[in-house]
Amino acid sequence: MIKVGFIGTGNMGGALARAAASCGKDVKLMLANRTAAKAEALKQAIDKAESGNVQTELCDNQSAASEADYLFLGVKPQMMAAMLDGIKDALSARPDKPVLVTMAAGLTMDTIARLAGGEYPVIRIMPNTPAAIGEGMVLYCANAAVDEDKLAEFLDILKAAGRMAYIDEDHIDAGSCVSGCGPAFVYLFAEALADGGVACGLTRKTATKLAAQTLVGAAKLMLETGENPGKLKDDVCSPGGTTIQGVRALEEGAFRGTVMDAVIAAYEKTLELK
Repeated sequence: MIKVGFIGTGNMGGALARAAASCGKDVKLMLANRTAAKAEALKQAIDKAESGNVQTELCDNQSAASEADYLFLGVKPQMMAAMLDGIKDALSARPDKPVLVTMAAGLTMDTIARLAGGEYPVIRIMPNTPAAIGEGMVLYCANAAVDEDKLAEFLDILKAAGRMAYIDEDHIDAGSCVSGCGPAFVYLFAEALADGGVACGLTRKTATKLAAQTLVGAAKLMLETGENPGKLKDDVCSPGGTTIQGVRALEEGAFRGTVMDAVIAAYEKTLELK
């Protein structure tokens, strides 16, 4: 049985724990959280939804560090040093070395290993919130201490979270500013799209439903055709038609430049965390 520990069971940690519970393997999930009620609620949800090949256990940080084969470090970057200092002794007392899985923006794998007090195998991931429904984009990289079998097993554990994509560590922060921050930008666009529909007379419920399904369909068409988004945009814009006038209005508002600026601003903030 694979033991998978989670230190931090917030939105992202909880989503990944649910994915691990759905991987189809015999797994034991060890859930630790500063607010015990949050870990308890996650345990109850997983126990209710999953089959008999999944065990869940509430624990503290030290227990998770002592036993887990894969230890997810789901705390904020500014809290990572103190948290790792608190489990350093538990990690060093083990006869084996667990794989440390970090999702902290701005902190390199070398930094995580150093803060943990040893040359540990480290996998760095940058997931996004759609992982909660199995439609996530999970970027990952691994240090040299992670062997191929461990990495393959790890990817299998998280397969229910969505799409997994390797990206080298030098670019993982940039990638995360697209896929990790991107959902917030998309929700702003979806809300604005629905607002426009309401302004034209649609009910809020109808406009929101139309906006959401439009985003789903457009994204799937991009992924399944592999076409450049500019080409797909052109396919919708008939000469002298309604869509091109809408595109003109977006361009007058510097839509593309503003979106690019949002990604760059998120990236610059990430660099400040290093």
